[in-house]
Amino acid sequence: VWIDFVADLGDGFDATYAMACLLARESIAFEDKALPRGQLLVMGGDEVYPTASAEAYRDKLLTPYRWAFPDPNPRLLKGPPVYALPGNHDWYDGLVECVALFTRRGHPLLGGWRTHQRRSYFALQLAPTWWIWGMDSQLDDDMDQPQKDYFVAIAKGMGVNSNIILCGPEPGWLYTRVVGNGSLRIMDYLAWIAINHCRGVRIPLVISGDTHHYSRYEGDDGMTQFVTSGGGGAFLHPTHQLAQTVDIDRPADDITWMKSAVKKLTLGSWKTKEGVAQEACYPSRAESMAMLRGNLRFPAYNPGFGLVLGAIYWLLGLLGSHLPSDVWYIAPLVMAGGFFAYTKRTEGNSTKVKLVSAVNGIVHGLAAIGLGALFTHLNALVLDPTDWPRLGFILFAAEMIGLGGVVAAELFGVYLYVSSGYLDLNHNDAFSSMRRDSHRNFIRIRIAEDGLTLYPIGLTDVPARDAWIKNSQPGPVYVTNPDLRSEPIEPPIVIKAPPPPAPVVTA
Repeated sequence: VWIDFVADLGDGFDATYAMACLLARESIAFEDKALPRGQLLVMGGDEVYPTASAEAYRDKLLTPYRWAFPDPNPRLLKGPPVYALPGNHDWYDGLVECVALFTRRGHPLLGGWRTHQRRSYFALQLAPTWWIWGMDSQLDDDMDQPQKDYFVAIAKGMGVNSNIILCGPEPGWLYTRVVGNGSLRIMDYLAWIAINHCRGVRIPLVISGDTHHYSRYEGDDGMTQFVTSGGGGAFLHPTHQLAQTVDIDRPADDITWMKSAVKKLTLGSWKTKEGVAQEACYPSRAESMAMLRGNLRFPAYNPGFGLVLGAIYWLLGLLGSHLPSDVWYIAPLVMAGGFFAYTKRTEGNSTKVKLVSAVNGIVHGLAAIGLGALFTHLNALVLDPTDWPRLGFILFAAEMIGLGGVVAAELFGVYLYVSSGYLDLNHNDAFSSMRRDSHRNFIRIRIAEDGLTLYPIGLTDVPARDAWIKNSQPGPVYVTNPDLRSEPIEPPIVIKAPPPPAPVVTA
């Protein structure tokens, strides 16, 4: 049985369409093998960005997938099934559009794929002893009673010593450092349902999206793999901040996994043909840090954000001209308060966040005061403020918002570079600000009698918009020349399911 797993799509068209084209191909070369297209496509959450709406799903999901895999049998049910679990972005409209798209009766078409599910969660039997479970943790890392009842019923009907591929909307093992985050807890709760209602059940693979990179951690039980693969089309996330080990046996913090069956995770590793050790993450840590330096060009990437900061600088500059003594403490306090409110949303209310916000407040406060004084002095050399008060006002506003905005944006870019690279903060914003459109990925999975094999497939370079040309042959609507160049992220990962225990023989 072959399965494809992709997550975090529906953002940039070029990357989303390129990944859909790879998923639609009848086979993909992987080292010396040709891997057939998945008989099942699983979408692991966040099928659309940034917010869910009918237009967003149509333009960012349905259209690129229909173009990539034109339906050969539009009037027939024949076609590989697609099952989707919702992520937080799918929930931003109350899950209305996601449910309407994936759970309608009549098996709506997603190009050549067919939808079959009836709920926002699912359980599928793939082989006699292999299942895949997809959960919906909503927006609060919780599970409602109908979903619990559903999985209890499924678990009770499973055979002894069954194996489960557990799909969640968030890689909770990566979020254990965030105080109060419950994404691992709710996944463990689903695992608890399985082990309490199915004798001998095992969960050798836990897989998720939400974080837009590829990484793989190995459990200390010698079997379980925790894989993050969120490269379906959304902007790239870094890997340089990944911990080498993750402790998931912390009952005091309500963090455990399957009654402590796995206590510690270690970032996976592999070796090249030359014997060079590599970590199981994509992009590599070195590539991630090199990309992070793009924040030093923050004003060019985000001119609108610079204008907003420039407007704040302008207001503080006006304050300085009327209250020259008080602005020395008002400006740093205003900027520090703004930075604290901004950073607290994603990084929590830690002492480090408070200190970083205070430093940012002082730096930006001094920059606003200094620029205000400089432009006031220069303007006075050219214009007499008593003769040209309105012109002086407009000129000062243009200088503070325009040039001051460039300075403020550059300072903010430096802050993102330092905080993400060296302070373990703001990783999401540091990379979303650059809109990196590279290192896309998905996972192709093969299930056999003795276990399963993971084939992580990457697309380092996504074609630019002008590289797509109309296809005159059967197949995708648009193609590129040269063709898409997918590559193995790491060698195949083989997970051997342990044999069932020998039956107990009584005298």
